[in-house]
Amino acid sequence: MAQNWAGTDIGKTHHYCAVLDAGGVQLLSRRILNDESELLELIGDVLALGEDVVWAVDVADGMAALLVCLLLNHGQKIVYIPGLAVNRASAGYRGMGKTDAKDAIVIANQARMRRDLQILEPGNDLAVELRVLTDRRADLSAEHTRKINRMRAQLLSIFPALERALQLTNIGPLLLLSGYQTPSALRRAGRKRLELWLAHRNVRNAETLAATAVEAAHRQHTQLPGESAIAQVVHDLALEVISCRRTQLRPQLRTDE
Repeated sequence: MAQNWAGTDIGKTHHYCAVLDAGGVQLLSRRILNDESELLELIGDVLALGEDVVWAVDVADGMAALLVCLLLNHGQKIVYIPGLAVNRASAGYRGMGKTDAKDAIVIANQARMRRDLQILEPGNDLAVELRVLTDRRADLSAEHTRKINRMRAQLLSIFPALERALQLTNIGPLLLLSGYQTPSALRRAGRKRLELWLAHRNVRNAETLAATAVEAAHRQHTQLPGESAIAQVVHDLALEVISCRRTQLRPQLRTDE
C-alpha cells in the first residue's frame, strides 16, 4: 500500500494540515480548529485517503498535545520536525509566501524525504507531570524574584537603612515587613515587643532580627515623601512573596532569619 505523508503546522487555536502522496502530489489541504471533534474528523478524512500514513508536526507538546494524543490513541506514526528546520526548508520554496498552508506542505515534504526525524512515542504520565511541575516552579521562581526586586526598590525609597540590613530572600525579614515598614513604626514597637511579635510567628533568631530592625530605625528620623502609600505597597508585596515562597518551596519552607 502506498504511503501518504500528513504535515501539520501547529497553531494555538487552529492547525493547518497538508497530505502528500509518495510522489509529492497534494491530496488534502485544510485548516482545522484545535478541537477534539474537528481533529477526529481530520484524522478520519486523512485515513480515508490511505491508511498507511506518517504524520509530521513542528511542535510536539503544549498546543499540539491534543492532536498528538489523538493520533497516538489511533495508533498513528508521528515524527517531529523542529520549527527551525521547517523555516530553513521553506526558503527553498519559491513563489510561495509565508503561510500556514505552505508550512504544512514543507513539513509533509520534509517527513517524506528525511529518515532522521524523531518519532514521537506515547507519553509517560509521570514525565508529563514532572515537566508541568518544573515549568510551574520556574514561573513561581521568576515571579518571586520580580516581587522581591520591586519590594526592595519601594523600601529603599522610604527606609534605605532597613533595606540594606535585611536579607529579603528569607522568610523572617518578609514577615517583619508584613507588619512594620517605617522607622517610626519600628521605634514605637521597640526591640522587645518586636522580638515577641516575631517569635509568635515562629521566626528563628527573632531577637537578632528585632535588634537589627530597631537599630536601623534609630538611624533614620526623617519621613520621606509618600511613606504611607509606599509602606502599604511594601506590606502587600511582603505577603505576596511569602505566599509565593511557601507555594514554591513546600514542604522545605523554613522561617530562618
